[in-house]
Amino acid sequence: MKKLFLGLAVAASSIAFGQQFGAKAGVNVSSLTSADELDTKSKTGFYAGIFMNAPLASNFSIQPELLYENSGAKVKADDNIDVKLHLDYIAIPVMFQYNATPEFYLEAGPKFSFLVNNKFTSDNAMLEDFLNEVDTKDTFSTFDFGLGIGAGYYFTPNIGINVRYMAGLTDIFKDNEGDAVKNSAFQAGLSFKF
Repeated sequence: MKKLFLGLAVAASSIAFGQQFGAKAGVNVSSLTSADELDTKSKTGFYAGIFMNAPLASNFSIQPELLYENSGAKVKADDNIDVKLHLDYIAIPVMFQYNATPEFYLEAGPKFSFLVNNKFTSDNAMLEDFLNEVDTKDTFSTFDFGLGIGAGYYFTPNIGINVRYMAGLTDIFKDNEGDAVKNSAFQAGLSFKF
């Protein structure tokens, strides 16, 4: 029993001392998916936040993150008018990484997102005035769950690039009686370990 506790203590201390902290930011190209035909286009936004990377074994690590994500989509309102749906989330991805080499990794894991802001905007002045009056507070679900896969490469021990695809699994609308509308996003950016 003493050997078991000693082994657990050594494993916990190696994770605690081996962890690294960092920051990341980049481009978030988001869209909405549905079984119904949606007349939407992708919208370019950004993401930024912090992460902790902790080794689990020689080639595996876990990386929880805390990110601000600017998501949404462009929705066709008329032949010549596009409306942008802005969905801003505080996201917590928990990525399990396989370190194929010291520089290159593959990753996959869940993402838990909490809606902090939503609004519609348009380049059309009359429509923009109308959209400013629309209350969308009770339209969207405040929680979104998804899964992500990605890869990354560190040019130096501290500076790297990463790409990731995130697929939402829950409906973004409250009380939606039609087919579920879900978030999806492609992310590309830079990472910096402290």
